[in-house]
Amino acid sequence: MGPGRADYLAPWWAAWLHGLPHRGPRLQPVPSTFRPQDPDYQQSLLFLGLVAAVCLGLNLLFLTVYLICLCCCKRDQDPETKRPHSCCVTWMAVTAGLICCAAVGVGFYGNSETNDGVFQLLYALDHANQTLTSIDSLVASTTLQMQGGLEQHLARLNELLASRGDYVQTLKFTQQLAGSIVLQLQGLPAWWGVSADLTELSGQVAYVEYYRWLAYLLFFILVLTVCLLACLGLAKHSRCLLVTMLCCGLLMLVLSWASMAVDTAAAVGTSDFCVAPNKFIMNQTDDEISAEVVHYYLYCDQSLSSPFQQALTVFQRSLTTMQIQIQGLIQYALPLFPTAKKDLLGVQQLLNSSETSLHQLTALLDCRGLHKDYLDGLIGICYDGVEGLLYLGLFSLLAAAAFSTVICAAPRAWKQLAGRDRDYDDMDEEDPFNPQARRIATHRPPRGQLRSFCSYSSSLGSQSSLQPPAQTVSNAPVSEYMNQAVLFGGNPRYENVPLIGRGSPPPTYSPSMRATYLAVTDEHLRHRGDFPA
Repeated sequence: MGPGRADYLAPWWAAWLHGLPHRGPRLQPVPSTFRPQDPDYQQSLLFLGLVAAVCLGLNLLFLTVYLICLCCCKRDQDPETKRPHSCCVTWMAVTAGLICCAAVGVGFYGNSETNDGVFQLLYALDHANQTLTSIDSLVASTTLQMQGGLEQHLARLNELLASRGDYVQTLKFTQQLAGSIVLQLQGLPAWWGVSADLTELSGQVAYVEYYRWLAYLLFFILVLTVCLLACLGLAKHSRCLLVTMLCCGLLMLVLSWASMAVDTAAAVGTSDFCVAPNKFIMNQTDDEISAEVVHYYLYCDQSLSSPFQQALTVFQRSLTTMQIQIQGLIQYALPLFPTAKKDLLGVQQLLNSSETSLHQLTALLDCRGLHKDYLDGLIGICYDGVEGLLYLGLFSLLAAAAFSTVICAAPRAWKQLAGRDRDYDDMDEEDPFNPQARRIATHRPPRGQLRSFCSYSSSLGSQSSLQPPAQTVSNAPVSEYMNQAVLFGGNPRYENVPLIGRGSPPPTYSPSMRATYLAVTDEHLRHRGDFPA
């Protein structure tokens, strides 16, 4: 968080960003002083954005070299030794998912911090604008009372008290004091120009911040969506999803580096302002407000007197003298001139109202209120704002790393799918344990109710109760093969050539199936020995 509110000290990250080299398009050094209207300074910030574009080019070059090397390595391998790297793909997907989740978490925090800092700045600007508007309003209303209402009352009193010269002199002296007050009020700085600038600045900052916050929120949702799409593509082994994942990954990679460029330029420019904000503000306001007044509010040094002290002192003394004079007229002239009561009480009411305005004006012109708003705005934008931009930059880097991993995993996943399809093509379609054959069988009409090996063996109860059907003793391979077919399928497979004789490799079974097969075959042979044909 920020330091104590007594004074402002730029955070270390702002000083570090301010120390980054500022270069022009021809790599010439540019002063790091915050000058947003200077074209050279604008080009130096644009140059920092181009650095992120160069990083994007290097990232794409690395991915291209990686994909080329991956394709070359796959071609050099023997087709018999190619195996899908499913474990590598899985770990790459897990790594990309974790990095993506971490990036979105960091991004949400950075976006919230930047938004909080900007809204703290907006609140400070609005409060300072209200203070300046109140000062102008009080000065205008007090001047109007002195020049309008008070002069009307004094003019009527001059007519009513014209027979007494001493009372007329008192009224003239009161009018002179009112003129002195008006003169002092006119000497105060007019804040309407600064107030208009603050209103315009506040509106622009609020407009930009709203769309910036909304754009990053949509960006986070898009990042999560693409990560989910990548997980679905790898989990479902869908080529369509893999192609979509690859295209979206490239798009998100470009957007991540573009976000990095914007965040870097904004963070460096804001840090340049945060390092020396007083100097920039004094340069911007030298045409509208005197340097003494600006210095008084920016530093708020209690050891120095206020530039408004003399004007406020003359105002207070004149007002007190006027109140004494009017009180004397009420006490001595009112019994002699009862018709002057209304105007005398009206003057007294205006003076009391002016005294209230004087106290309010003294409080508003004090430097502590505006200086506090100034510190609140600086701390909001320089601490929370710049810190949030740094976290958004970290989000961009993590997102770029995540999508680079996704792009690297996509070709491996594609090769894995191609290898799996090639293994399916090499299998026997009649193999009951072939997954592809099972998928094909679902679209073919059933051949009949065939009992599976597992259901047959489980229905026997025990191997000792196994009663195979009577067979004709023959040493021919065909009869042996047909006996095994009767045992396992219930119906013999009438083929002209046995499985071994036609040169076709036997189907592949799991170890448990093979052990059960051997056990049942041995039991069958023993039964054949006990019950010869």
